[in-house]
Amino acid sequence: DIFFMVRRQKLTLFTDCKETNTVLDLKKIIDGITKVSPEDQRLFKGDEILEDSKLLSDCGFTTATARAQDPAVLGLAYRGEDGEFEALNIAPLTQPPDLPEVMKQRGEPNSDVNSDQSTSG
Repeated sequence: DIFFMVRRQKLTLFTDCKETNTVLDLKKIIDGITKVSPEDQRLFKGDEILEDSKLLSDCGFTTATARAQDPAVLGLAYRGEDGEFEALNIAPLTQPPDLPEVMKQRGEPNSDVNSDQSTSG
């Protein structure tokens, strides 16, 4: 399987396909999640618009380039009410907040939890 992170504005989807699936097949999967029909979706690899009829492998997505731990990133744009596609807009990912102080205090002498974690494997 090949793995994708599909991004549009603040939306982020994770999904997987086969290399032999087409771009249209991937759009049908996205349709199942977002309820936006494939003809109203446009997928981007960088600035390149992906053609529905192309195989994902022909677009450069393989098990080496789209792994579960490092999915390929695709941009997603929708067709607007006026029939035109919106510009690709991906909001930057936010940074998680700092850990609370109680979680930073690792290795305390009274903490049995840390010693148990270090022996499991």
